[in-house]
Amino acid sequence: MELGRLEYLQALVTEFQVTDSPEAKEQVLANLANFSYDPKNYEYLRQLQVLDLFLDTLTEDNETLVEFAMGGLCNLCLDKTNKDYILEANGVEPIINCLSSSNEETVMSAVTTLMYLTTPQSRQQTTALPVVECMLRFSLSASRRLSNLATVFLEDYCTPLQVEEARNLSKHTAVGIPLPKD
Repeated sequence: MELGRLEYLQALVTEFQVTDSPEAKEQVLANLANFSYDPKNYEYLRQLQVLDLFLDTLTEDNETLVEFAMGGLCNLCLDKTNKDYILEANGVEPIINCLSSSNEETVMSAVTTLMYLTTPQSRQQTTALPVVECMLRFSLSASRRLSNLATVFLEDYCTPLQVEEARNLSKHTAVGIPLPKD
């Protein structure tokens, strides 16, 4: 007997919740993140509270779990209902915290997710001064992917005034979020 889509996704969520094996958790989360690409799965993933699972996982110590959770959120937030849910669940802050990850994939997904989550209502949070400062640093990264993405963020999501303010601030401080390792 073939499992339906909802049942299969439910089985994955259950496995994630009951397994103690870090490798199994990573594999399941990678699968859930991949299923997050397909709009046909959005309703099921909402029903199974996978957005919460991804958001909760962003604070884990396991970098691989964080990478997959961030990737899953990045895939899901293209949908307006999912975007609204993430914003209402105070998801922007843990996503911003992922900008300090040493994993470049996590950082790339976090930047992209912030772009997708930017609305007139959320712009103040998604383009807060520390985020703009971080994007300025990322725009200088040796990684072309990261520097290009950060440049797009600065040009398309920030006002020239925000960028100028962040530039002036970062001249006066030595602290900051480190660049991810390659």
